[in-house]
Amino acid sequence: MRTTTAPETVAELIARQWGDHRPGLKHEGGVLTHHRTAQEAAARAALLVDLMPPGAEPHLGVLLDNTPEFPFWLGAAALAGAAVAGINPTRRGPELARDILHTDCRILITEHAHLPLLRGLDLPGVRILVTGTEEYEALLAPYAAAKPGEAALGTPAPDSRLLLYFTSGSTGAPKAAICTQGRLAAAGSALARQFSVTPDDVHYICMPLFHGNAVIADWLPALVGGAAVALRRRFSASAFLDDVRAYGATYFTYVGRAVQYLLATEPRPDDRTHSLRLGFGTEAGAVDAERFAERFGVRLVEGYGATEGGASVQRTPDTPPGALGRAGAGDDLAVIDPETGTECPPALLSPDGRLLNGSAAIGELVNRGRSLFEGYWRNPAAEADRTRDGWYWTGDLFFRDAAGFLYFAGRTDDRLRVDSENLAAAVIENILARWDDAAAVAVYGVPDEVAGDQVMAAVSLREGAAFSPSAFESFLSAQPDLGTKMSPRYVRILPAMPVTATNKIHRVSLRRAAFRCPDPIWHRTPTGTYALLTEADLTTLLATYESHGRADLLHR
Repeated sequence: MRTTTAPETVAELIARQWGDHRPGLKHEGGVLTHHRTAQEAAARAALLVDLMPPGAEPHLGVLLDNTPEFPFWLGAAALAGAAVAGINPTRRGPELARDILHTDCRILITEHAHLPLLRGLDLPGVRILVTGTEEYEALLAPYAAAKPGEAALGTPAPDSRLLLYFTSGSTGAPKAAICTQGRLAAAGSALARQFSVTPDDVHYICMPLFHGNAVIADWLPALVGGAAVALRRRFSASAFLDDVRAYGATYFTYVGRAVQYLLATEPRPDDRTHSLRLGFGTEAGAVDAERFAERFGVRLVEGYGATEGGASVQRTPDTPPGALGRAGAGDDLAVIDPETGTECPPALLSPDGRLLNGSAAIGELVNRGRSLFEGYWRNPAAEADRTRDGWYWTGDLFFRDAAGFLYFAGRTDDRLRVDSENLAAAVIENILARWDDAAAVAVYGVPDEVAGDQVMAAVSLREGAAFSPSAFESFLSAQPDLGTKMSPRYVRILPAMPVTATNKIHRVSLRRAAFRCPDPIWHRTPTGTYALLTEADLTTLLATYESHGRADLLHR
């Protein structure tokens, strides 16, 4: 029976499902009740208690697609007082082994499809369980009658670790952010209230569960509100609407370029015939959010709150278009110039909301107040860098308008310095996204031949479109907020944008490729027109880099 008492732990949320025989988990193989999902979690919690070696950190790795086993093991870990490390299946070899060993996983849950990733890896002390096998079913069978709360490695408490989720930083080894049961339960409750989640809702989980977005913003608010969840093994733009209709989905989350992929699908007469009422995520961009609402009749709400929990931005009814909201309760958020340590001036916006003073207004978002950041697993140096000077530094670029509303402007890694002027890649991307022929845009810096950076734009075109330099030049000249340093020096035309497993643009691969790629690259000539970069042009360009000692910067 459900109660209205605010949960203090995720274990409580799992236990609340017991006895609820309404549909709780929908997937390609059928439908399970809330009670059944709690039963499966309890069985795995009991198995986990017996398998975990004495004295070991209570950590298990989960290397799975979005199958029912993933939420079963999340629930099991919550009930047992253990922690799940979400293992990214796009990692390979020593990097994959490093993620498993770094988080002290003594048990690894995987499936047949991912066994090739583990071949040849040295994983001492790690027991591997392969779902869907006779051996796995035999291990579980003795625990079929287990109930929530009967077996635990330690009493689940608000400060019990539940998730060790790797951040998707662009450089260095990923850091495992610690997420406790108390913080996760509170986050799920806040989102369930914000979006009025009820048992009549169905949360469609198409983003990977090894990433914080799917668990924190999709699975947890469904648990709090008593909603069902529907799983898609892996995101598919072409199957999205069919899934939504089949499952009766009302809510979904997204990250990265998922929205662009959905917009790139062929329009259909029944695009608005579905049950979906809301999408929640990040990095869709104002232009694509508007296009999504026009085409599918679904409102997208952009949010901000990193897995680390160090800062959050809360949307309010008066939040203007393009903004994410204001600082959350208790947060003292500021936009800081990382070079001077001083607060950036407010943004100057045109009547139609376009940024006019980006070089001065954009800085790193910093939380100067209390922070919910709970640290990184076995990485004190990264913790110290994140919390230097007693503040929490998000690593994200923002600007703030005169009324205090905050706007996302990209990652600090995506800041460019062109002719001594600081630029944010996300701001340029948002401008280029207005170009009708563009299906997806990524902006990043390539080294200038002498000093600083030059702007390079990777563009994938909409179906049937071809790159016209004169049309692109006309588009750029019509954008009133495109600063003189923002126009791309180089434009690379790709058939498809490279992305990570969480559908974020793989900027590292774009930067490293620089000019060495099979795609056509157009460059801006001294007259302001765009011409195709020929092999002769490239030879001259590379010689210039060599003469200034900057050739080694081309593949950062």
